[in-house]
Amino acid sequence: MTAEQMQALRDLRDEEIDFSDIPEQTGGGWRRVSELVPAENKQQITLRLDADLISFFRATGRRYQSRINAALREYVNAQKKAI
Repeated sequence: MTAEQMQALRDLRDEEIDFSDIPEQTGGGWRRVSELVPAENKQQITLRLDADLISFFRATGRRYQSRINAALREYVNAQKKAI
């Protein structure tokens, strides 16, 4: 994005944001990882993620991989509901 576009976004008030192309979010916020998937259901894989994503989740503390799993689970659940 250009500097002008970034400034235009910063200047945008909440009520000016157009949400018409985004499905309405229902339900609560994030849930505890342990509520989503039992630990015995896990599989170890190799996955390449962007460095900034890894840094973000690592900065959240211990069990960051479980939080990545929870974020992916929430995405999958949202996609299933949208179909």
